Amino acid sequence: MTAVLFSIATFFSTFMGGLFALKHNDRLHYILSFTAGVLLGVVSFDVLPEIFALAQKHGYNPAHAMIALVVGFLLFHSVEKLVLIHHAHENVYTPHHHPQVGLLSALALTGHSFMDGVGIGLAFQVSAGVGTIVAIAVIAHDFCDGLNTVVLMLVHQNEKRRALKMLALDAIAPVLGAASTLFFHLPPQGLILFLGFFAGFLLYIGAADILPEAHSKATPGIALRLVGLTCLGAAFIFTVVHIAG
Repeated sequence: MTAVLFSIATFFSTFMGGLFALKHNDRLHYILSFTAGVLLGVVSFDVLPEIFALAQKHGYNPAHAMIALVVGFLLFHSVEKLVLIHHAHENVYTPHHHPQVGLLSALALTGHSFMDGVGIGLAFQVSAGVGTIVAIAVIAHDFCDGLNTVVLMLVHQNEKRRALKMLALDAIAPVLGAASTLFFHLPPQGLILFLGFFAGFLLYIGAADILPEAHSKATPGIALRLVGLTCLGAAFIFTVVHIAG
């Protein structure tokens, strides 16, 4: 039930991200830079050490988890490049915007958010410490998911009311995902593979998705501040992990 309670925070994070997109985006790059550092810190200071500790405890080969990490990274890279990015930038290739494309893209993000909730639930099956850190990372990331959901809907000429409905669906998806893990449990080897896969996912959205987006419209004058915020995000997770430990 702790995982479900944490997933409720993702609901509010996603919803706030969507409302932020509706109101303004002039300071979004600062938030994204910090978030990228948070995700990098989660993988480096919490998830990977937990993988090696579990592998040593149960006598499993940690190389399998590293393979799962690469698979997770490449899978989410493929999904984004072949599906989401194609739809999101379809307006570059044609002067017409299609509400259906925005709806399909938002639905894809909703499915992704459901898996975020599953990730929180499975992380709590490992330990309360890992679950808490992973939940913090997902909460930070889901702010961006809410923002992207609204942007994808609006850029394809969907009405604000319809965008808000999709935002609400995206916001509730992680709660449903976390709740689903109350009905099944993975064995230790399965949890190790899951952590590797989830680490690849976090690395991708942090280093290849969120961080480039943070710097995409940054001027040279603020680039150093953005880098500093990324370092601050990683340092924040380092501090949290060591205090919790």
